[in-house]
This record gives sequence, C-alpha cells and structure tokens, in this order.
Amino acid sequence: MDLEKEESIDLGKLWQVTKEHKKVVGGIIVGCTAIATITAFVLPKQYESTTLVQTRSASKEIGGQAAAVLAAATGSSTASPTNNYMELMKSRTVLDPIIDELYEGKDPEKKPDAAGFAKSNLDIKNTKGTNLITVTAKGKTPEEAQQISKEVVDNFLTMQTNNSQQTQSLLVQFLNGRIEEAKQDSDDAAQKFADFSREHKLYSPDDQLKQAITQVSAYDKSIADLQSQQKAAQAQYDVATNKLGQQKSGSKAYNINDNGTVQSIRGQIVAKEVELAGLRQKYTDNNPTVIAAQQQLNQLQSDLSREVSAVVDSSAASLNSAQMELLKNQAVAEASIGAAKASEDAVRAKKDEIEQDISKYPDEMVTYIQLKSDADIKKTIYTNLVQQCEQNKIQEAMESMDIQVIDEANLPDEKKPSAPRKKLIAAIGLVLGCVISFAYTLVMYKREA
Repeated sequence: MDLEKEESIDLGKLWQVTKEHKKVVGGIIVGCTAIATITAFVLPKQYESTTLVQTRSASKEIGGQAAAVLAAATGSSTASPTNNYMELMKSRTVLDPIIDELYEGKDPEKKPDAAGFAKSNLDIKNTKGTNLITVTAKGKTPEEAQQISKEVVDNFLTMQTNNSQQTQSLLVQFLNGRIEEAKQDSDDAAQKFADFSREHKLYSPDDQLKQAITQVSAYDKSIADLQSQQKAAQAQYDVATNKLGQQKSGSKAYNINDNGTVQSIRGQIVAKEVELAGLRQKYTDNNPTVIAAQQQLNQLQSDLSREVSAVVDSSAASLNSAQMELLKNQAVAEASIGAAKASEDAVRAKKDEIEQDISKYPDEMVTYIQLKSDADIKKTIYTNLVQQCEQNKIQEAMESMDIQVIDEANLPDEKKPSAPRKKLIAAIGLVLGCVISFAYTLVMYKREA
C-alpha cells in the first residue's frame, strides 16, 4: 500500500517568490486596506444612546410543593418579570408611535414593522443576576438615538400604567356595586335594631348581659372582617375572570382549594382567625398580643398567595405573561374566598356556643342582642368595603411604575459615533489583503516549482 507523499514548502524559495512579486503583493495589501478605509469613511455614521432602568422586583418567591413542581418543569425555581418587560418593550404598542414619528413624510414602503425596527435599532439586555435593564438605541444622529432610547422606556411606562389603571378602575366598579348592597343591608339592620329598642324601651343591656355582649361583639367583628374579605376577593375574582374572558385565553380551573399545601395553610389561617377572635374578647386591637397574632395571620395569608401563584406558574407555563398574571389573580382570589369562608364558619361555631348561654335570658333581651349583632356586622362590612374601595382609588391615582428609570437616555458625542468603527474596518482590510497576497504568492510558487 502506497503512502501519499506530503508536499513540503521551501520557505526560502517562497520568500524569494514573494520578493519577486513584491509590487503585486504590496499592491494587494495596500489596495484592500485602502478600500476598507474608504468604505469606513463612506458608511453612514451611527450613534448609540442608553437608558438604564430597574424593575420593581427581580423575582417572586415561591414555596412548598409548587416550587418543586415548577423546578422540575422549567429547570428554575423562580420566575422573573424582567424578561417579560424586555419583550414588551419590543411590542407594537411601544414601537409603532416611534416608527411613525421617525418615518413621517417618507416612503411608506421603507417603513419597518416593530419586529424589524427592534432588530435593527434596539439592543435590550438584562444584567445577569440583577433586575437592571439597559435599553440601547441606535440612530443616524445623536438626537435620534437619544429620542428612540427615551421613548421606548416612556411608551412602555405609559402602557404599563394604563393597563394597571384599567384593572384598578374595573375593581373599583365591582367594589362600588357591593358597597351599595352593603349600605342598604346596614341601613336596614340599623333600622330594625332602632325600632325594636324604641318599641321595647331597651336601650342598654343590664350588667348580666354585658360580658356576653362583649364576647359576641368580638366574634361579630371577626365575622364582619371575614365577610368583607370574601366580598373584596370576589370582586378581584370577577375582575380577573372578566379580563380573561376578554382575552379568550381558554384558561382552565386548577382546583386550587384541593391542593394539599393550600389546604394546610388554609387550616392554619382558620385556627389563627379563631384565636384572634378570642383575644379580642380580652384585649383591644392595640394590645401586643393581638398585634402579634394579626402579623402571624398576615404572614399566613401571604404564604397562601405565594403558594397559589406558584401552583399556577407550574401548571400554565404556556400562557403569555398577561394571561398568566390574570390567572394567578383569579386563583389567589378563589383561595382567599375559600379561606375566609372556612374561617367564618369556625368563628360562627364559637359564637353559637356563647349564644346558647344567652338563650336562657328573656326573649326580648335575646332579640335585642341578635339585632344589635346583625347591625354591627353589616355596618362593619360596609365600612370595610368603603375603605377597600378608597385604597384602590388611591392606588390608581398614585400607581407607581413597574420599572424605575435609573439613568436617563444620554446624548452621544457627535464626534464619537458608535459605527462605523474605522480603525477596525481598516485593520480587517489589512488582514484580508495579507491573506489574499499570501494566496497569490502560493499560486506563483507552485507555478515556478
């Protein structure tokens, strides 16, 4: 079997051939470098302007079984809104007004769409491990680059604010409907109590009933608060369902209340609500023991919201970000309604035990307490709903942006364009000339071999 002979190159002879054709070799190198240099000066200048923004939160915590499911499904245990924001900045809603302004009076056929404009004029990046986004825009002039970078962020902020205010306005509308019902119920209950007091000349309980009324009142407050929570959560549920219906997302129910972890947290909430109602029989709301119990209850409710959100995250990864957020709001509201209803049932059971002791008193006294209890509950529900509505109005009026501008778009130096990079282009021309001249020298070397 014959072995192929490796062709060797005589470097000395190759150098000799190079010297013999030095004019051609030099001409190729000089020519390529000159062409590259001329091209660098002919190409239109381009400038870059950057805006630095920070998202409100880099990630959302999740926990329990849902975190494990989400990690198995997506390879990550956290979900960040930052990537969603970056994609929304490239949307038609954000970019079309900028494109219309830049191409006003120009040939419509040359007008790019949002995707093409984003690809050629924008570089939006997230600094890894942070909640910082840099929006770098390219323009033909320093002013154009600054304008694009600034308006991308401004238009995005406007879009986010409008979407948030629309949701808040809808929630206020739903709450207003429930406030009207609660106001009527409160007025009716108060009138019945007043009529009974006048008819039977009962305006204050005797000393024997004061302690029982104090206990009943504590449970009434808890029941009223829980019913208020149900009505407010129902309004949030209706808003999310309404907007999901408008988007025709085809979302499905996830049976949140059947989830084991959710049931466990809900059971803890019920126990804490009963405990808090019992403490209110002895102490005021400013007592440290009551405050501590309320803080623990708030933490449990936050845990419930996080767990429910995580369940939806792990089960509906295919939905877009807007539908995902609405679906989570719907599921959290559903879980809140279930927890509040279960807590109300438990508190009512405790209240019934006290009312059995009260039943031994004369019927007039029992009726007096019952009517007073009903009036107190309905008045508290009405007051709580009004406060909830006012809070949403304030939030709507003072809605803070999802992202905050850290560094405004800078105005590039006209003498320092980002492109074309003349030195780099000239260096590429030089290297290309050297490669071509070497190839030419090899051809000449083989011919003379």
